[in-house]
Amino acid sequence: MQTIKFRAAIVAVALAAFAAVPTVHARSADAPVTEADLAAHIRTLAGDAFEGRAPGTDGEDRTIAYIVGEWAKAGLEAVPGSATPWLQPVPFVETQALSGTAMFKVNGRDFALGDDGIVVTGRDASVALASLPAVFVGYGIDGAGQVNADVKGKLAIMLFDNAPFGEALPRYRERRQMLADAGASAVLVIATDAVPWDALRESVGSKSMRLASAKAGAPVSGFLSPEAADALFKAAGQDGAALREAAKAADYQGAVLPVTADFTTASTVRFFASHNVIARLPGARPDGKAVLFLGHWDHLGICAPEGAADRICNGAVDNASGIAVLIEVAKRLGRGARPDRDIYFLATTAEEKGLLGARWFADHPVVPLSDITVALNVDTIAISPRGTPVATIGRGKPAYDAVVREVATTLGRTLDADGEADAFIQRQDGWALGAKGVTSLMVGGSFSDMALLEAFLSGNYHRAGDNFSDQIPLGGAAEDADLHVALGRAFADTKRWAVK
Repeated sequence: MQTIKFRAAIVAVALAAFAAVPTVHARSADAPVTEADLAAHIRTLAGDAFEGRAPGTDGEDRTIAYIVGEWAKAGLEAVPGSATPWLQPVPFVETQALSGTAMFKVNGRDFALGDDGIVVTGRDASVALASLPAVFVGYGIDGAGQVNADVKGKLAIMLFDNAPFGEALPRYRERRQMLADAGASAVLVIATDAVPWDALRESVGSKSMRLASAKAGAPVSGFLSPEAADALFKAAGQDGAALREAAKAADYQGAVLPVTADFTTASTVRFFASHNVIARLPGARPDGKAVLFLGHWDHLGICAPEGAADRICNGAVDNASGIAVLIEVAKRLGRGARPDRDIYFLATTAEEKGLLGARWFADHPVVPLSDITVALNVDTIAISPRGTPVATIGRGKPAYDAVVREVATTLGRTLDADGEADAFIQRQDGWALGAKGVTSLMVGGSFSDMALLEAFLSGNYHRAGDNFSDQIPLGGAAEDADLHVALGRAFADTKRWAVK
């Protein structure tokens, strides 16, 4: 594992390489972002040399060096006063599951569930739990978002899908953690049909990460296939469909099952630091408020086993495309007419592991969160062709919506107001900032055409096929890059966007 000092040296080399780049004086208009501009960055960042950009690897070092070098060329600078210029260390704990077994008894008698319907992993290097009583908790929460059953010292069996009895309730990761905080010794999540079981088993068996500062999860966690869960319920004298239906009530309090479980797991545990990359474009007339652009640099790294034809998940669309856009936006804002307000650029780590880099930044901001007038997140942007309407994830504040509408229409873009994109609000880095009160928007065409987006999500998303190719539609991404340049200028204009 590379040290922070080593990564600082990499940053220094990247900066030295571009120290001779001349300053470009202000000009009246921004040059349009071209598809070729974006393609050059995506080709590099999604190349095999970057090994899929997994946090804590040599691929991270190469990614950091590239981003810092490009942002330095654009005229950005390190945040003043930082102990690690350009970098924000983010401490992690990584767990690699080695083995895991589960044995059940129903009414005191052995019940064989079958290894193909369950996968378990341990929090620590070695875990052994015996005779845990089981309780089905439905979604694990009630209508008020509180844990709905006594799970202390027990196995909690929870549904994956979002609770149907309220808006903005915790998603499954948060609910799983809430059960752990309530004392559950093990949490098994019943998989949803929307996620292929084989893919889910593979993801659980891979490396998992959490912030070193985060609360520890349950000693054992894992997943049950829907079929395995129904078989266990049937053996316990319950009907799976009836349990799921009962769990839809906001006052559901769980069902105690005549089931006990034994678990044993073995894992490797590694402590390491990854990094957010942070830069600032100083404003010409700063007023104490700032605009923040962000996007995640990480992807899944080497994701296939030895012998596979392609072992690297390169993450061209997700999210080399977003970083490419941030680089080109930085170039136009940095080398064009200088905006009034400070503009910050943030490339986050470990988004793929649960928005972890963004959550760390939100808890340890280098600029007071109250000073950020808007955060604009750019993620998975190379989906749609030119002319796609503009959707906004995080809309609903009239003043902000008006700016987006004005900027988009000025550029000849139409707006998509059907609200389909709202389903993704918790699945992107802006959610971590929004939870802290920062107005966070995700604006563009990629989340407007649901057919194109779903085709990607059900195809190359999080697979080795997400490589750079001429088939990636960069026309819409280029249009969205121009849109973000214009949005940055609008929100950084102290007269146009007056902050009270």
